Amino acid sequence: MKLNKTSQKIDNNVCKALTIACESALHEIEGFEWLTHRASYTNFPASLVVTCVFTTDEKITAMLANKQDAFLRDNIQKQLLKVGVVVKNINHAVRFDSEEACLRQHQGQWPERLALNISKQKPNQKGRALH
Repeated sequence: MKLNKTSQKIDNNVCKALTIACESALHEIEGFEWLTHRASYTNFPASLVVTCVFTTDEKITAMLANKQDAFLRDNIQKQLLKVGVVVKNINHAVRFDSEEACLRQHQGQWPERLALNISKQKPNQKGRALH
């Protein structure tokens, strides 16, 4: 989907911020490989999801045990703030995944895996009457 000019500018700024956070994580966290993001710019920044990818599930477990997830989330939030993006709930916006899990569940097809994560997000049901 093609972004309008405003959304494209926001996305470019998000990319710049996340590139800095990614470079830092590569040096600080063992097993960290890369990160990516997705967002619906009609509901931004609430829809922003950053996926941090590690080599293996074991590396994610070790990173969590060492409480490096806080470093990663704080760094992502700090870099986003520098480009004017305020994420209210960074814990909800940042997710962890692994190359190993993608290979196991999606034969290494990241676009398919990431699209699946988007569709799993629950729509906001506030204000809807139940029938």
